[in-house]
Amino acid sequence: MERRKPKAVFMAFGTKGDVYPLAAIAAAFACDQKQYNVILITHSAHKSLSPHLSEKHVEYCAVSSPPVLSADQNNDIEGQAESSFLLQKKKITGDHRRECYSLIERIFDDGLSLDGDLIVINFFALEGWSLAECFSIRCIVAAPYVVPYSAPASFERQFQRELPLLYRYLTEAPSGKVCWKDVTHWMWPLFTENWGSWRNDNLHLSPCPFTDPVTGIPTWYDRPQSPLVMYGFSKEVVECPAYWPSRVRVCGFWYLPTEWQFTCMQCRETSVYDSSEHRYAKDNLCPRHLELQNFVKATPIFIGLSAIGSMGFLKDPHSFICVLQEVLSTTNYRFILFTGGCEPLESVIHTIAAETTLDQNNWSEDCVPLYNGRLFCFFGSIPYGWLFPKCAAVIHHGGRQAHHRAEDILFTERCLILG
Repeated sequence: MERRKPKAVFMAFGTKGDVYPLAAIAAAFACDQKQYNVILITHSAHKSLSPHLSEKHVEYCAVSSPPVLSADQNNDIEGQAESSFLLQKKKITGDHRRECYSLIERIFDDGLSLDGDLIVINFFALEGWSLAECFSIRCIVAAPYVVPYSAPASFERQFQRELPLLYRYLTEAPSGKVCWKDVTHWMWPLFTENWGSWRNDNLHLSPCPFTDPVTGIPTWYDRPQSPLVMYGFSKEVVECPAYWPSRVRVCGFWYLPTEWQFTCMQCRETSVYDSSEHRYAKDNLCPRHLELQNFVKATPIFIGLSAIGSMGFLKDPHSFICVLQEVLSTTNYRFILFTGGCEPLESVIHTIAAETTLDQNNWSEDCVPLYNGRLFCFFGSIPYGWLFPKCAAVIHHGGRQAHHRAEDILFTERCLILG
């Protein structure tokens, strides 16, 4: 039976700061465009999104690849570590692409595609561009930050030498058509061997976009529109220079629904957010987290690492906690640490807490005090918009949501961004 509703597939890979903004857009799109079937494809590590998306009638589809692949820090033999990492990366990448193809095939292989069908990708889901081409579906780019990579200095010279006809095709493109500006801004990785062999061997496309799969000659007869690129930040923060492609749109910050920012359901129901006033009408947490609420009254300094741990940058969690202990000895401030789901860090915290004599019977399982209660370690999450105004200063690794919240509440003079 021929389907009647178009489908909008959002493909977002990476850490929470890369994925959650697009998940929020998918949910908003589903609420606003009810004529669509909306699907989000992301890592299984983000499965906590599933119930939130289900409430908004968005289908959650998971791939097994990890959000971040980091080299084994425990291997002392550098050559072996590098070789092992590259083999692991190659296998995970191959499996990841097969799963993506299988999902897109299942979603769209039900007859001819509809004009309204679309695939929305972030910059870590570039396979979505080739899959959209394979299934003849429109592709849109959406990212909460400026493109995180730039072409090598020799890229244009090498491109012009090896692909002169395609270079001419792109540099002489009519207004509104895909052009060299699109390539230099974000598309250049699609012309590398990393994608070319997959496109040719697995998708049976031309290794290079915009060329004929048989002759390899540019498709002069078919010049597609310049792809729409939507950025989720403010023009007041990042300007939109004239050398960007004409189809780039700076849309303002994309915020998560407030209810997505609580790991505790009771806290979510207790702290009522007034969207019209952009503030919390009831400034309370649930009874299980009164310790957190009371601790914040002392105006602590916030430390949040978010994805730093999962990305492999926190090599020695115990030394990190020891550094914080030393800092506590030189200041009268209290500190609140969000562990960001970093299991090695949380394990160290539990070990240190078990060695103390402080009575913790009344503390909830995701709240652990250290050093006479001056360092408060929290394993869950609450909205930064609730927490940041209550802190003396904020130290954060530079995640997307922290940047957005700091800008939104005019807190940047007390916010130290690391990274």
